[in-house]
Amino acid sequence: MKVLTIIGARPQFIKACMLSKALRSNAGVNEVLVHTGQHYDNNMSTVFFNQLKLPEPDVYLGIGSGTQGEQTGKMLSELEKVILSSNPDMVVVYGDTNSTLAGSLAAAKLHIPVAHVEAGLRSFNRQMPEEVNRVVTDHLSHWLFCPSQTAAENLRREGMEEQIVVTGDIMYDAVLHFKKHAEEQSTILQDLSLPESDYYLATIHRAENTDDPKRLKSILDALQQLHKKVILPLHPRTKRKIDEFSFNDSIDTAHIEVVEPLDYFDTLALATRASVILTDSGGLQKEAYMLQVPCVTLRDETEWMETVKTGWNQLAGADREEIINTVMKQRTSKESPPIFGDGNASQKIAETLVSDLNHKERI
Repeated sequence: MKVLTIIGARPQFIKACMLSKALRSNAGVNEVLVHTGQHYDNNMSTVFFNQLKLPEPDVYLGIGSGTQGEQTGKMLSELEKVILSSNPDMVVVYGDTNSTLAGSLAAAKLHIPVAHVEAGLRSFNRQMPEEVNRVVTDHLSHWLFCPSQTAAENLRREGMEEQIVVTGDIMYDAVLHFKKHAEEQSTILQDLSLPESDYYLATIHRAENTDDPKRLKSILDALQQLHKKVILPLHPRTKRKIDEFSFNDSIDTAHIEVVEPLDYFDTLALATRASVILTDSGGLQKEAYMLQVPCVTLRDETEWMETVKTGWNQLAGADREEIINTVMKQRTSKESPPIFGDGNASQKIAETLVSDLNHKERI
């Protein structure tokens, strides 16, 4: 049985690490790993493969950055060639990136069944390219592996009951598996001279925030006015926009410590001990909940409403005062029900795929 897995961005490397191990533990499974190159520099790609012990890609496309259409189009063309040459029994895609959209389109047009890991997420904001990617991918997929019951309900409302498999969140598998490794191996707190639980961790990377100078400036202003030091690992897109908008001089380094993008262990170590996490990342919102760290989401909506309903996550958008006030109100004395499963999502996904392909029941 040949499985072609398509990845391109750092959250996908983490998810694929867990599922690849589960798939490859089955005799007769041959996984072909394709890296589109959507994230391509060392801090965003290579270090993740090394740290997570993810197998080296069998195919590296080196697509790089570009406009939404340009990047997706290049991926679609190249992935079609890869699928034709490798002739897989299925294609596995993750999340909501352009790599995911291109992979599912290429496979569907060649009549290869698609498995979508992290299916059913909805922010209900079609202005987000990620929302378009995930909706289209869900409607092209044979297997919809949902991280939560909320995701499954979203799909049921769209008429996709038969393809749904609720497995829990594969990122929870990774957090449980790697948390101890991060505690033992990461030296980031010592390197940055950070007292435990006396700092905030912030990340900004979504186009809605980085490409709008008013939103980006408002967020940066809010970070500077918080009462604890803010650690800000700077995404390449965010760095380009800060330079373009001439915002560098307005960042007070006494309050905001800008660092290069961090590897997974350093990110996990910082997130575990932060007082509050401020982010526009979907993955970090979840990880905050899994680590029981309060989260302030720098967006007007989220696809992870489960975390909002529990009180661990609050939406603040990009308004300076709203961000500051929301951070001040965050507390840790809340219940945290197991909304993301039991930490065995990767095994459940692998078992479903192997069983269904062996019996050809869902194809």
